[in-house]
Amino acid sequence: MPKKILEGTIISNKMPKTVVVKVGTPKVHPKHKKRFTGFKKYKADTANNVFEIGDRVLIEESRPISKDKKWIVKNKV
Repeated sequence: MPKKILEGTIISNKMPKTVVVKVGTPKVHPKHKKRFTGFKKYKADTANNVFEIGDRVLIEESRPISKDKKWIVKNKV
């Protein structure tokens, strides 16, 4: 089974070796049929903190690194 890859924006880089990535997913309301974007935040591991807030990055699913970190930053878009 291939690993999931998501694209998002870094919203925090204050933790050592960890960034928080905000990923948006387009959705449609079931009753009103209006389109909107749902957001979810993921904690991702970085080998070295070279990423800044606002960078667009690709994150890839991995084994659990800690309680919350289950993603790794692949590269900058």
